[in-house]
Amino acid sequence: MWNKEKAMKLIYDTGLIPIIRVESDEVAFKVADAFLNAGVHIIEVTMSVPGALDVVKKLVEQFGDKVLIGTGTVVNGEMARKVIDVGSEFIVSPNYSKELIETAQEFSKPIIPGALTPTEIYDAFTLGADAVKVFPCGNVGGASYLKAIRGPLPQIPLVPTGGVDLETAGPMLGAGAFALGVGGAITDKKAISEGRFEVITENVRKFIDIIKEYR
Repeated sequence: MWNKEKAMKLIYDTGLIPIIRVESDEVAFKVADAFLNAGVHIIEVTMSVPGALDVVKKLVEQFGDKVLIGTGTVVNGEMARKVIDVGSEFIVSPNYSKELIETAQEFSKPIIPGALTPTEIYDAFTLGADAVKVFPCGNVGGASYLKAIRGPLPQIPLVPTGGVDLETAGPMLGAGAFALGVGGAITDKKAISEGRFEVITENVRKFIDIIKEYR
């Protein structure tokens, strides 16, 4: 069984939260397999995936304790309860609220809510976030912004998301990122449309190679 400490350790040790944001549940399962083929045992399914709750439930049933299955784009406490009910082991959000964080805490699930400014990041962490998703990080300076935030707030684990690619990953890790949230740079839409899921596996491996230089 996963507990909060074990889940957060896996996220840090892996250094990567690969995000599934695709157009169908069928593709979601194929992308999940591609992640696993790269040796990554973390999957975030966003609520924007059609039938996301069912996808999460089936992934949990399929992989059990072998893979840490989480749900992203969870924006409030009610949604958090729903994803926890189907077996989600961690929650990621583009925003934060007291209700959202407290719901995750009630069930002892890691919560990585989104924030951007120093005040928001500090507030989210003070409310009980296990790490804070800095979103959209790439739009406000990427690694340089992360480094600036880490200066006065070194105690807060930061997960930059948005604008994380093979060029920016290293600098963000060098700036102190706890882990990287990566979607589009991994789930190549053209490759998916052509059924070449091995491209996704290779993309994940490239990120892992970069992460190994910093871990």
